[in-house]
Amino acid sequence: MTTVTEDRGRLNLYAKEPPMEIIDVYETHNEKAEKLNGRVAMLGIMAALGAYAITGQIIPGIW
Repeated sequence: MTTVTEDRGRLNLYAKEPPMEIIDVYETHNEKAEKLNGRVAMLGIMAALGAYAITGQIIPGIW
């Protein structure tokens, strides 16, 4: 810890700060969310096509 004494003799203690590191960010949170949404949407389309191919109904049991 680093100590600093003020003009009137009061003592302040400051914690040592860790050194700064630069982190390379390749994908932001929004880009990851968009990719996941696209993949889930394509999974839903493929499931709907598979259900239609097997049963002949878009949503089996409803239509």
